[in-house]
Amino acid sequence: MLAGRHPRVPFLFVHKTHSMSCDNATTALLRLIFAQGASAPRRLLLERFAGDADKAVHAGTHVLQEAGLSAAQIARLRNPDKTTQALLARSLAWLKAPDHHLLTLGDPDYPPLLAQAPDPPLALFIAGEPGYLWQPQIAIVGSRHASAGGRDNAHAFARQLALQGFAIISGLAAGIDRAAHEGALSCHDGVTLAVLGCGIDTAYPRSHGALMQVISERGAVISEYPPGTPPLQHNFPARNRIVAALSAGTLVVEAAERSGALITARLAAEAGREVFALPGSIHNPMARGCHHLLRNGATLVTCPEDISSAVSPILQHLGQVLRARLADEKETNPTPGTGLSAQQQSLLQAIGHDPVTLDTLVERSAQPLAELAPLLLTLELEGHIRVEHGRYTRSH
Repeated sequence: MLAGRHPRVPFLFVHKTHSMSCDNATTALLRLIFAQGASAPRRLLLERFAGDADKAVHAGTHVLQEAGLSAAQIARLRNPDKTTQALLARSLAWLKAPDHHLLTLGDPDYPPLLAQAPDPPLALFIAGEPGYLWQPQIAIVGSRHASAGGRDNAHAFARQLALQGFAIISGLAAGIDRAAHEGALSCHDGVTLAVLGCGIDTAYPRSHGALMQVISERGAVISEYPPGTPPLQHNFPARNRIVAALSAGTLVVEAAERSGALITARLAAEAGREVFALPGSIHNPMARGCHHLLRNGATLVTCPEDISSAVSPILQHLGQVLRARLADEKETNPTPGTGLSAQQQSLLQAIGHDPVTLDTLVERSAQPLAELAPLLLTLELEGHIRVEHGRYTRSH
């Protein structure tokens, strides 16, 4: 693993916004998002008011200043301009549609690996199933101008990792990103997540609109930017930090010496994640970035198994977070003699003795995916189940 900081755990305020109705709290939270600028002061402001966004945005000027909001942020909160008002209306309209969500830092469903990143987004707009953000993820990134061989490698690695139960996360860009998304989708139950550097309602590039729609149906499309936000250049490095933080590891397939993929790799290392690179021909300029990473400590991989074995420590940490979350719920008290909670016992019974898909488990258990995902991960990490070719099987 490349040298980097261990992730810190920020304050998590309790403010339920998942699938939220378009009420005053939603509007207030959106106004706080549209204040822009540094996110840490806005998180501190919400902390002061225990997650009550409506009280936060109507606080006195001195309270806003004490939280660290700049004069420009306060001005945007107090007097939204016409552009901000239009974005607010567009966001509220977008949230009314089915399978559209706004997930706030502090929500129990906010992905823990992202919450522990140095600068987690205040909120995420999600089109699709938020529960997939809890599934173990591998990022696959690389050049927009990848070679045919590079695209084939990205597709093959994504497919094999998806068959092992990983969600494949990337940035919906051309080249390696697209090949990775399509590789995961080539599996019957493969899951892929796309993180955008523009508004959640905008495909970039436009030619990926159909792919973005499929991803929202088979996984999730994610953005910290509200509907209507254009694909500005400075948004993409910020997008890359989300890709890096959500994943247990980042695989760079092909990249130039100066590229967004190398930024993602650096951010992954700083977040305490594993960084992997595929070696390439010394004559391929798109392999120079990978060779740079390998010289500086990235793990050389030649098959998907190299990745799945190396990310075990991160998954163990994720399992500890999940167990702590589940321990707070009354129904998770262990059943005598098993060490398993009642929910886990019920889920094992739903799995039965033959391999089953995730869709089948949702149907059998009558539980939403957001509740099943952490249970399945803890059962897998504790050795009670295994995932093969996208299907869950009891280990004994």
